[in-house]
Amino acid sequence: MKKKSTASEIGSEKSTLWIRDPQAARSGPVAMEYNSPLPGRPSNFHVMTKAVGPICNLDCKYCFYLEKERLYPEERNWAMPDALLEEYIRQYIESQQSPTVSFAWQGGEPTLLGVEYFRNVVKLQTKYSNGKQIENALQTNGLLLDDDWAEFLALNNFLVGLSVDGPAHLHDCYRVDKGNRPTFDRVMRGIGFLKKHCVQFNTLTVVHRTNSYHPLEVYRFLKEIGSGFMQFIPIVERIAARPDRDGLYLIAPSHPQMAEVSSWSVEPLQYGNFLCAIFDEWVREDVGRYFVQLFDVALEAWAGLASSLCIFRPTCGTALALEHNGDLYSCDHFVYPKNKLGNIMEQPLQSLVNSKAQQQFGNEKCNSLPQYCRSCDVRFACNGECPKHRFTLTPDGEAGLNYLCAGYQRFFRHIDPYMKYMAFELRNRRPPANVMEWICLGDLQRAPKKHPGRNDPCPCGSGRKYKKCCGKLPSLPMNDALR
Repeated sequence: MKKKSTASEIGSEKSTLWIRDPQAARSGPVAMEYNSPLPGRPSNFHVMTKAVGPICNLDCKYCFYLEKERLYPEERNWAMPDALLEEYIRQYIESQQSPTVSFAWQGGEPTLLGVEYFRNVVKLQTKYSNGKQIENALQTNGLLLDDDWAEFLALNNFLVGLSVDGPAHLHDCYRVDKGNRPTFDRVMRGIGFLKKHCVQFNTLTVVHRTNSYHPLEVYRFLKEIGSGFMQFIPIVERIAARPDRDGLYLIAPSHPQMAEVSSWSVEPLQYGNFLCAIFDEWVREDVGRYFVQLFDVALEAWAGLASSLCIFRPTCGTALALEHNGDLYSCDHFVYPKNKLGNIMEQPLQSLVNSKAQQQFGNEKCNSLPQYCRSCDVRFACNGECPKHRFTLTPDGEAGLNYLCAGYQRFFRHIDPYMKYMAFELRNRRPPANVMEWICLGDLQRAPKKHPGRNDPCPCGSGRKYKKCCGKLPSLPMNDALR
């Protein structure tokens, strides 16, 4: 069974390169596919469902969502009411054009709602499915997972996105509970329950100021705990000197108030270095065995496919956020009063998604792209990334440059030859995982030592004879691959 990319943060329409299928990556090519909307029909959209609002049992120092509680100062009961939950599930299923409907449950911490709440979720989804296949993804910090939770998640085929920032000394830098106590051991306990009940899980790792300097330690740790699918999410926040009129300190990029980048935010170039270090190990050893969302999405770009992540598309606006009371916002990262589209108990979900305000929000990503970005050689892969991070100036003084620009330029330029080769293999219906043998053969050709004989053990360490491994590859097709 193919594992799915978690819908924890910025998912929407799914693209599938068979590189995501470990068996296919090892054994041979299968067809590429991309789920694009049918001509003349509205694009599917994705909603991050915050059924418990911003309420969480952790007090992560870098969390941008905890302070959203100030947007609802009179709220006392943060659980999405049953009537609203049922109406949302009905509307969401009916509004999706594809035969598979994917729900994403986040927060805050959704497990605070309890297992019984989600038993009702599944019951309501079944009631309104109308023949459509229902998928669920749950993003959690893992602290409340136990046998009951894991049994339920396994029985109902939930995909779990688990937040973990690396080994204890890196994870516990910022991920602490309400008593400022470390949480690493409790997260590992939660993973134990998932493994015990064979629950599919991906990991979401926030890349912050500290762990960004330990890329291979983080990557190898995630492999050790059994994460076959990894997301690395850069944390970038600006802190205002005083709160805005809604009580928020972490202000939007367009806010006129002066603000400073937080001490926990990842540095631009270091984020690029972090990704490059992990990529260099992955591309030599782990293609087809471990899956890193950003590398997978990059291959989409080099293969000429539309990005499955909104942050790398020319426009956005199809990944929205629903608060516990039915308020719908343009994006999970733009939960501000000016970006509230309305309430689904007052206006249909579909009409809010298709509203002029949301269309303007989505198109503004492209319309506001600085000229520096428009002429950039890696624009096809980046497209200015997320508008939330566009608050710096270009070298010629134009506003709207992404804070992480230097890091993305470093990363995308670094991976270019390897991505060109993997895309070349895809076009010729061969496994992109061939890139590992291609690199090995290149190393052998450049090495001054004696070339191995046909029956000698292959220097790549596979355990096979050279003639059955790297020796069977043709000479490096670099010129063809890089055209």
